[in-house]
Amino acid sequence: MLSYGRNLIHLTIVASSLAYSEPARAGEMFTPDGVAIHGYDPVSYFTDGKPVRGSAAFTTIYKGATFRFVSRAHRDLFATDPEHYSPQYGGFCAYGTAWGYKATTEPQAFSIVDGKLYLNYGDEVAKTWRSDRQAFIKRADENWDKVKTQAAP
Repeated sequence: MLSYGRNLIHLTIVASSLAYSEPARAGEMFTPDGVAIHGYDPVSYFTDGKPVRGSAAFTTIYKGATFRFVSRAHRDLFATDPEHYSPQYGGFCAYGTAWGYKATTEPQAFSIVDGKLYLNYGDEVAKTWRSDRQAFIKRADENWDKVKTQAAP
């Protein structure tokens, strides 16, 4: 059974996603402002242990999304294994995906689990996510095929 706090976080994400004013569109990748991860370099999560804003000078397209990188070396590293470096669930909130819907994410609300990058709606959601990551990952993995076809928040 979920605690009151988890239910409140769940409702907050749903309400926030529904209130988002940009026209919704289906897509496998979360691309606010036209770029993945708000323009942060996905490789930096692994090499620096934190999000670092990428540059428009170093980009690549993956699954229809533009990714930015801090350097040519990061871009080239990403190109060798984009499945490894790109965020799970297209960069949508991993916790939201576990509950069966797409939600926006913030670059600083992240976890790396078993060599995979997971993003969350915000720091409070990330805290809840971390409390039972393996169970949430299992649920999100089961839901992703259905969730990825939903309209973007």
